[in-house]
Amino acid sequence: MKSAVLEKILSRLDQIEPGEVQALLARLVREKGFLQRVFESLQEGLLLIDNNGLISFINKAGCRFFGTSAEQAQGEKLSQVVRGLDWEHLAASRRATVSRDLEVFYPENRYLNFYLSPIAEEDEEDLGHVMLVRDVTSSRAETEAEIESEKLNALTLLAAGVAHEIGNPLNSLSLHLQLLQRKVRNLPEPEQISLGDHIKTATAEISRLDAILKQFLQAIRPTAPEKQPSDLHSILEESLLLLKPELEAREIQISLKLAEKLPTLELDQGQLQQALYNLLRNAYQAVSPPKGKITIKSRVTDYEVTLSIKDNGSGISPEVMGAVFEPFHTTKSSGTGLGLLIVRRILREHGGELEMESEEGTGTTVTLYLPRSDKQVRMLEDRAPIEI
Repeated sequence: MKSAVLEKILSRLDQIEPGEVQALLARLVREKGFLQRVFESLQEGLLLIDNNGLISFINKAGCRFFGTSAEQAQGEKLSQVVRGLDWEHLAASRRATVSRDLEVFYPENRYLNFYLSPIAEEDEEDLGHVMLVRDVTSSRAETEAEIESEKLNALTLLAAGVAHEIGNPLNSLSLHLQLLQRKVRNLPEPEQISLGDHIKTATAEISRLDAILKQFLQAIRPTAPEKQPSDLHSILEESLLLLKPELEAREIQISLKLAEKLPTLELDQGQLQQALYNLLRNAYQAVSPPKGKITIKSRVTDYEVTLSIKDNGSGISPEVMGAVFEPFHTTKSSGTGLGLLIVRRILREHGGELEMESEEGTGTTVTLYLPRSDKQVRMLEDRAPIEI
């Protein structure tokens, strides 16, 4: 891209004294060096692209975003440096300014926003384009967190309505069924058996609806944990003991690879037991007897305790994985889709987090991260100074 100043110098070259030419060229070199230092100091990526889509300049931030170097990128087509970017489509309207979001996967997964604008002088043809690239990964994550918060707020309002509109009628139905059951006892035995079966079914369905309602309310409005010094391994043993009949009936093999000793953690034992119960139940329901296996591992670091539950079941598809924490999203015919949401809320109330990995046909691993109450100081690696 030729500078307008340079064009004027070249047109008058025969009229300028050699000393003046040298001074003008020195000035151009200084200005170029100054502008280049300014461009290199930017945290945003900056690319200059000619009308053929060739990169004539890229700063350090741009190289970092796209995993390249100035030497490799200069003179290359933009579509070669940024794979999948269609230059012809972007530059179809020469005078238009384009702003788009972009997801890149190399050298690391980032969300970028780029602003592409033509460089043109008044009444003259375009000299090329300038492309400004910003990293919006963190702001995108914040937006997703805000959306999740809004969803939970909406569900909280729904929960209040559900509790009022469904909870009271269920209690009323339960009371009337109890009264009806007392009257049935005065009937002849054959009629007692027939009507008793109907009442028993209706009572069971009311209990099921009541359990779903309580689970829903707990997922949306969890009670604050009542923490006390606890042993995570002991809570795990109690959860396995509760599920022992179902595990034995399904011939599920449990493999324990636990750390020799875990530090005492500040936990609500009831809530953590409920979380482990839900996760273990999900794990054994995903495997097929008689070769079903669940591997449970625990590990401790200077700042947290991790517990992973791995099954060799059918796994979860990428499409379903994206919605596992969505309320009411379930692959089970009798599920409510609230189990994992409850578990994650419990972990977060304890200052921890939940992580899931899965592959179809291989199985699923769920990892719980719980902070230690006796954290030690941790030395961090020195950060390299930002080059300007």
